[in-house]
Amino acid sequence: MAHHVSAALRLVPPMSADPAATTELRHDVRRFLADQRGRGAYRPRVDCWLSAWDEDFTRALAARGWLGMTVPQEYGGHGRSFLERFVVTEELLAGGAPVAAHWIADRQIVPSLLTYGTEQQKQRYLPGIARGEVFFGIGMSEPDSGSDLASVHSSAVRADGGWQLNGSKIWTSGAHLAHAFIALVRTSPVDPAHRHDGLSQFLVDLDSPGIRIRPIVSMSGSHHFNEVFFTDVFVPDEQVFGTIGAGWTQVTSELSFERSGPERFLSTFPLLAQLTRRHDGADLGRLVGRVAGLHQMSAAVAGALERHEPADVPAAVVKLLGTATEGDIAEVAALLTGDEEPPDPVWRELVDTGLDQRPGFTLRGGTSEILRGMIARGLGLR
Repeated sequence: MAHHVSAALRLVPPMSADPAATTELRHDVRRFLADQRGRGAYRPRVDCWLSAWDEDFTRALAARGWLGMTVPQEYGGHGRSFLERFVVTEELLAGGAPVAAHWIADRQIVPSLLTYGTEQQKQRYLPGIARGEVFFGIGMSEPDSGSDLASVHSSAVRADGGWQLNGSKIWTSGAHLAHAFIALVRTSPVDPAHRHDGLSQFLVDLDSPGIRIRPIVSMSGSHHFNEVFFTDVFVPDEQVFGTIGAGWTQVTSELSFERSGPERFLSTFPLLAQLTRRHDGADLGRLVGRVAGLHQMSAAVAGALERHEPADVPAAVVKLLGTATEGDIAEVAALLTGDEEPPDPVWRELVDTGLDQRPGFTLRGGTSEILRGMIARGLGLR
């Protein structure tokens, strides 16, 4: 029994801040969103952090100081805490706000740049991210690699004054609109005994010669995913991200930010919020309880990341449980909606979008099978 208790404790870091200290900030964000909706600036969306791209809304957030919140002031940011940023992002997701344009840059590129970026790279990108003017994609996944990032085939070889990249990336959200991404590639051949060695990261401008972006249109007709091909793309030495050969360590820390945030359990929250006004019952109570628990877990991981503590296993737990919960919300919404009279087209669109997006919840950011393996290894069970 003692072993099980100790293992469970390792899954959730301790909370390091008083949530009550951010109550006024939550109310500020809610007032802002109510004003935006009242002026017709946006209509709440399901999966808003992935598919609702609105650069005007992003700039309005930046004007309020709600982008680049954890960026030091010398780089154009606001020097605020991870918990304060967490509160703002939770409220934006709960409100179904159109945040896709800045989401990746603010969520994981900012902390990665602060940890591994050179002074030149920080000066080049961080102020623009905080102003809501510089947008990023993610250059991790590849065809035939799935969640196994150690199997990437894209490569970089030395060239005069830099590196030459060849290969492709897939499921790159917003690449057709973003300015850059951080690409994970091989800079030395695979060593079967040490598959994670020989990986490196590069900051790649997506308008570089040799870049081709092909849209991936979903069955619903929406387009936010892309495939990115690079053929002899030159990346200067000053765009090497972090240390050559240390890509695996860097990308693992980046994934902690990607997997642990509130978007991993709040993608369908606008559905749940409306369901509680339309229906009651045990199903809704269970879903609300799951979301409340995930809120606590995700906030705890945010605190651990602020303390620079390893959080890859807790982040994987949040992602695994969170994406299952948001998928269940979409399913319950569909089951409880039925054939309503009179029909509500706005509600029906929310429900249909939730169902359309549900299959991707447990795939993006790492499949559930891969995450279970990570958790088991982190707990010493395999």
